[in-house]
Amino acid sequence: EKQTTSEGQKPVQCGTWTKYAEGGIFTSPNYPNKYPPDRECVYIIEAAPRQCIELHFDEKYSIEPSWECKFDHIEVRDGPFGFSPIIGRFCGQQNPPMIKSSGRFLWIKFFADGELESIGFSARYNFTPDPDFKDLGILKPLPVCEFEMGGPEGIVESVQIVKEGKASETEAVDCKWYIRAPPRSKIYLRFLDYEMQNSNECKRNFVAVYDGSSSVEDLKAKFCSTVANDVMLRTGLGVIRMWADEGSRSSRFQMLFTSFQEPPCEANTFFCHSNMCINNTLVCNGLQNCVYPWDENHCKEKRKANLLDQLTNTSGTIIGVTSCIVIILIVISVIVQIKQPRKKFVQRKTDFDQTVFQEVFEPPHYELCTLRGTGTTADLADVADDFENYHKLRRSSSKCIHDHHCGSQMSSIKGSRSNLSTRDASVLTEIQPQPVKPLIQPMNRRNILVMKHSYSQDAADACEIDEIEEVPTTSHRLSRHDKAVQR
Repeated sequence: EKQTTSEGQKPVQCGTWTKYAEGGIFTSPNYPNKYPPDRECVYIIEAAPRQCIELHFDEKYSIEPSWECKFDHIEVRDGPFGFSPIIGRFCGQQNPPMIKSSGRFLWIKFFADGELESIGFSARYNFTPDPDFKDLGILKPLPVCEFEMGGPEGIVESVQIVKEGKASETEAVDCKWYIRAPPRSKIYLRFLDYEMQNSNECKRNFVAVYDGSSSVEDLKAKFCSTVANDVMLRTGLGVIRMWADEGSRSSRFQMLFTSFQEPPCEANTFFCHSNMCINNTLVCNGLQNCVYPWDENHCKEKRKANLLDQLTNTSGTIIGVTSCIVIILIVISVIVQIKQPRKKFVQRKTDFDQTVFQEVFEPPHYELCTLRGTGTTADLADVADDFENYHKLRRSSSKCIHDHHCGSQMSSIKGSRSNLSTRDASVLTEIQPQPVKPLIQPMNRRNILVMKHSYSQDAADACEIDEIEEVPTTSHRLSRHDKAVQR
């Protein structure tokens, strides 16, 4: 029974990639007759998402027996690749047991050497729900999601799915991007952004790259972990496939593809120093199109020119108006600051209380001298008291003398002033100078004390101080003088 591919409908005697929703059958070449020698056939079976594969071999089964099946044999692997985990290798006359995959793919290889042919095998497959997704149920039919791209460069990104209305943000997707390079060119793919929502769970999300077609046998690389590497294709047709179920729609990727030719480079191309010749328009475009950034080195001047070229009339008008407004505001703020009256702060010294010194130092020039010392206030108070007592004594003593000479109540009783005896006059003459001598000494002492507290050496040089009349200042000496006058 001949097998047909899902794309070309051409008869294929050995090997096929099958994908039928209802299952199918595949056999060795010429079954049920003997298979030909020196044949190697690979069958890849793909199930729908969230389904597994069950493989059954018919009873009419016969393959050349050998130790460990080193000669003719059937090899089955759990996955789409020849390096996927092996399930078993079978040969002989007893048909293999039922085989079940853990995922969506089974890889089966039939090998026959040049001797001892037999009838071969016939196998049928069907699909069953994947137990890993039993809580999520059967997946709904997937939307058609395909894109066509080409040219010297371009960007493939997952956001195109929603932007172009291929699927909603909650639907599972199985999208393919077909990239076609110019004639005699190949394709270089470099990831700009990559993140899988369910890392290391290839059943739920992955990004795959195919080289030449979308068949599993042309699979170049598959990424479902946390890292994605650059891919260099050997042909001018590349297919990028993204699979993500409903719970993995946050998975995203962005990939830059660049068409290149192998050296020798033509006149309109740029040599990348990595066996790549890219179009001159890709040099200094802000994207690294070479494997190494040779195309973006020494591009500062050109990038500045490109930035100015991109400014349109509208953008220039907006920038100009905004700049004028800012300048006007700055000028207005400067003018306001200049015209605004400024407050002058003059430090005023504490007013000097002259009432304390008014009675003591009547001459005005004494107010210019600075009084120093911790005991100045107390001494000045004593000086004021002494002067006040002195004035009182002076008034009282002059009154007493006036009474003696001019008469008083006491003298009127004894007689008139003219009757004052010579003895009394001599007594007054002798008594009157007696209190004067002791009054001079206290005054000198008090003057020294006032000068000590009133003037420093600098102040003494700066101020000319008149001599102060020597006056008595001690209160007890004044009282003694009063007694003498009374006597």
